[in-house]
Amino acid sequence: MYTYQYPRAALTVDALAYCTLKNEIFVLLIQRGNEPFKGKWALPGGFVNMDETLEEACKRELLEETGLEVEKMNQFKAFDALHRDPRHRTISVVFSTQLTKMAEVKGGDDAAVASWFPVTDLPDLAFDHQQILGEFFSMK
Repeated sequence: MYTYQYPRAALTVDALAYCTLKNEIFVLLIQRGNEPFKGKWALPGGFVNMDETLEEACKRELLEETGLEVEKMNQFKAFDALHRDPRHRTISVVFSTQLTKMAEVKGGDDAAVASWFPVTDLPDLAFDHQQILGEFFSMK
């Protein structure tokens, strides 16, 4: 359907869902079920389909990987470091949503597990997701 003379970067979205309980911030992460970084934790996310907006893609990925459905997300920032994904050149647009409570979640699609973590005690994260969380929460 599309042909281009030049190579193109892959476009992905990442969902940063969080809530504050008893003065502690919790963030929703998934444990990756596939390579790269199989077994490591990451923000829910994935590739954008040709027929959806970035926000639609982010809400879809969040639902598929965690079972969490949200109505609105806010675009935070694009991350475009050259080697952030070992598979190929990938640019990710991160969206956030603040929840009033930790919703019940479960891993789905290519996420083995979904769980809430305090931002002060995060597991080993895949890709550049430690940087993303650091930048986001330093702005709060």
